[in-house]
Amino acid sequence: MAREIDFIANAGGKKIYIQSAYALNTEEKVITENKPFALTGDSFPKVIVRHDIHKRWYDESGVLNIGIIDFLLDDAVI
Repeated sequence: MAREIDFIANAGGKKIYIQSAYALNTEEKVITENKPFALTGDSFPKVIVRHDIHKRWYDESGVLNIGIIDFLLDDAVI
């Protein structure tokens, strides 16, 4: 199974990794979306943009889970 990150944004020396998911409703889906982040080998910010949540939160690995509306309207996320 391929492990890829959906989007990588670069600006100067800064980088942010972004995954997009409609929903993370199974443990398998959570693992699938988070695995590529673990393979980066760095500490740049990592974000999962999701349709199924309304309030942003950080998981135990420091990955920001954010709803699509918040992601699109909040300039400070990236």
